[in-house]
Amino acid sequence: MLVETLLPLGKLDPGLREPDTPLDIRSFGEGAARAEEAGLDAVLVEETKDDPFQLLALGAAATDRIGLGTSVAMAFPRSPTVTAMSAWSLQKVSNGRAILGLGSQVRAHVERRFGLPWSAPAPWMRDYVGALRAVWNTWQTGEPLRYESEHYSLDLMVPLFDPGPIDHPQIPVHVAAIGPNMCAVAGEVADGVRLHPVCTPRFIDEEVLPALARGAARTSRSLNDVEVCMKPLVGTAPNREALDSVIRTVRARVAFYLSTPSYRRTFALHGWEQVARQASELSRANRWDDLPTLVDDEMLHTVATIGTYDDIGELLRQRYLGRCDRIEFSIPVRDADDVSRLREILGQIRGA
Repeated sequence: MLVETLLPLGKLDPGLREPDTPLDIRSFGEGAARAEEAGLDAVLVEETKDDPFQLLALGAAATDRIGLGTSVAMAFPRSPTVTAMSAWSLQKVSNGRAILGLGSQVRAHVERRFGLPWSAPAPWMRDYVGALRAVWNTWQTGEPLRYESEHYSLDLMVPLFDPGPIDHPQIPVHVAAIGPNMCAVAGEVADGVRLHPVCTPRFIDEEVLPALARGAARTSRSLNDVEVCMKPLVGTAPNREALDSVIRTVRARVAFYLSTPSYRRTFALHGWEQVARQASELSRANRWDDLPTLVDDEMLHTVATIGTYDDIGELLRQRYLGRCDRIEFSIPVRDADDVSRLREILGQIRGA
């Protein structure tokens, strides 16, 4: 099992540490080097406040071995040709360590933040990945660019804008997914699927993996051709006393997910659909402080993995071994002792 981290170290999911210090992009290379030293397999960047490809280029310059990935970059606001160039450049500067994670983003952001018309996301993502790979193929082989689909028609690539072949042209493409249609598209066309923290082991077994298999079968592939990547919701701390404080924050995060209709499918699978509707009503009424009261201990421990540093590695291994190929894990790393502790946890997760 490969273990990735979302930089800065210590930020597993927004709000799970205090204080939630903003990322200083000038120190990104240093953080990537620290992650490589600790023995992580990849560093990831989410697209929120900074351009992920620029940050990963800084990380590539400061490291030699560790993977460098977007988790995730927004696909639809960018032309697939623009994304193709960003990933191609990152693959060159990193000597083949790039991982391109793509997300669709929700309708409101596509329309109202990026100013684009909305379309059904799963078919759109299928066309997007196809267009992306068509551009890469033209650059690598010199074959004329010809790609026709519902969303993209590409047939122009002149020498001035053709960067030419690279040593490592096979860039893994991962697609963020939670619903059955996007999971199926990931199985059909992607190298990996990146799952939301709300995906429980049961949801992975009963919803995600069957959808991936259905999609993979469309292109004569199998589940073994698709990496399952998970960003678990984790609550961890050095000791039980510190963990009690973390649990309160994690419970609030589960409550937020519970109130979001996009994630209701997961909670409904466990028989909590009515509770999820109650949570949505509280959120619409801006009663945020009341939301965590809806998350009992059974729900909390079903959605989140919670334990001290001594236990968390084995707990994650038990929960995700055989379900996931990559998981995301972080703890604050400030000194050599923290690096040593992180290595111990990584060893537990990997079963070393």
